[in-house]
Amino acid sequence: NIIMQRVCFLLKVKADRMDEYRTRHASVWPDMLAALRETGWHNYSLFMRKDGLLVGYFETPNLDAARKGMQSREVNERWQRDMAPFFEKMDGDFADEFMPLEEVFHLE
Repeated sequence: NIIMQRVCFLLKVKADRMDEYRTRHASVWPDMLAALRETGWHNYSLFMRKDGLLVGYFETPNLDAARKGMQSREVNERWQRDMAPFFEKMDGDFADEFMPLEEVFHLE
């Protein structure tokens, strides 16, 4: 059995871009979806609060490999470039925003 790492992260969508963000994620490019699957991103969900706080969750057998795999994909470069204007900076640089949260409890 492969042990899956659960990963959760936060981002903040700009208030004036929330509707468009929802629309874009209702029809993610097929090649982007394929790249996520091929690089080890599973059970991936995004949840957005009314103020734009975005909670992301996914499972992967290897977070470093999943991130490096996506960084090597041209489709990811295009997607990230298109999505970057949707986000507010939180703490630090946008490139550093993807910081997994510490898991403090899990019920199997």
